[in-house]
Order: sequence, then structure tokens, then C-alpha cells
Amino acid sequence: MRNLEKRLGVQLLARTTRSVSATAAGAALLQELAPALERIGSAVAETVKQRERPAGRIRLIVPRTATEMVILPKLAHFARKYPEIVLDVTSSNDPVDLIAGEYDAGIQLGEFIQRDMIAIPVTREMRLAVVGSAGYFESNPIPRHPQDLKDHSCIGFKFSNSLYRWEFEKGRRKLTVSPQGPASFDDPDLVIQAVLDGVGIGTAMEASIAEMIANGRLVQVLRDWCPSFPGYFLYYPSRRNQPAALAALIAALRFSL
Repeated sequence: MRNLEKRLGVQLLARTTRSVSATAAGAALLQELAPALERIGSAVAETVKQRERPAGRIRLIVPRTATEMVILPKLAHFARKYPEIVLDVTSSNDPVDLIAGEYDAGIQLGEFIQRDMIAIPVTREMRLAVVGSAGYFESNPIPRHPQDLKDHSCIGFKFSNSLYRWEFEKGRRKLTVSPQGPASFDDPDLVIQAVLDGVGIGTAMEASIAEMIANGRLVQVLRDWCPSFPGYFLYYPSRRNQPAALAALIAALRFSL
């Protein structure tokens, strides 16, 4: 307080050895500051509540496929259970710096998550599916080996501004194929739509197109060359002082056998 008085050049408190009271200038300043101090107190109390009560906005960065597989199936139940939580979801396939982007958490494949992040599994192991339409294979041979793809129109998927290279593995043999074809997309749904239209062969997460494979709209090929891999993880920077809303979301999305 003495430092403030020194800065202002005005005495705010009258002091004796037995008591302290506000001067006229001090009382006037307190009256002006009271509404602001009340707002500050309310804001601090609301922030403390977020640690204790599941409420508030959670900003997430999530690939569209993961949104469809992980969030949407549980969203209705989660919204009913936690009506004071708002999920603010941004769709992006690319790995993102959560801190720089001001996100609370993200969902991504394990291999693309930074090592200093805390990662919680939200899906079982996954598999990439290589597929074409039944109509496409009426006029084109079914590839039996990844090298056969050089004779096919392959629809590319752009990831982190680069064309995703198709990775294959069988036993100790590993192969990587750069898709060559008439189009590439940064949206996996558009890749599959082009495949359904007979443009060529494309890739997608097997679980996301399982129904179309089962009903024959898509024909899966090279399955024995596509091993399973760790699936999607919800990741975030720290466990310290975790808001109750984020803890509730983690508990709701965590995958368990």
C-alpha cells in the first residue's frame, strides 16, 4: 500500500500505532474500484468452480474420422450427463500444437502425438483398408500384391500438406507405395466418395467403412498386407490442475476392453 501511495503521490490510509483508516482520497478510490474488485472476485470463484464442477467450454482439435468414430457415438449421452459442458470441436487431420492453437485437448493417431503429451486410448487397434468399388473391379484386375497398384488409378489422401504414402507389411516384408492417380483429397470422406464413383482405389480406416464393405459397395483388397496398429488417442498437456470438465470427457471417451 505504501508503494501505491508513493506511485500516486496521495495518502490513502491514515495510520496511528493503534489503528488504520482510509483517508478521503482512499475511500473515494475504494468506491471507484469496488465494482471491478467484485467482478474479479466473481471471475476467480467461477474459475475455481471449473476445477470442481464439470462445466465450461472444452476446445478440441480432432480429425473428422475420429469425430465420427469417437465423439459422435457418445455425444448425446455425454450432453445429457453434463449439460454445462460445451465441446468446441475443430476438424483437422494434421498434428497440431495444442498450446499454440489454444486447444484444451486433441484426438490423433498415436504415432503423430508429441512424446511430452499425456495420451489416453479412445479406440481399439485399427487397420487401414484398401478398397475399390465393385464396378471398378469389373473392368480392372484385383491387385494381389502392393506392387500391382502401379497399374491402377489410386486416389490420394493429403495429410499435413503432403500426400500420404501407403504403407504395407506382411511378415518381415515392408513396402511403401506413393499413390498415383487422377485426384487427391484432404478429406477421407471425399476419398471414399471418389472410390464409390469408380474413379479408382483408395484407403480409409477399416472401421469407418466396414458396413460398405459388408454390403458389397466396396471391395477390400490387400487385406493380408495391412496389419493393425494402435488407434486414436485423446491427448492433452498436463495432469496438474485438470478442469473437471476435461476429466469428465476423458472418462467418457477412454477405451477399455
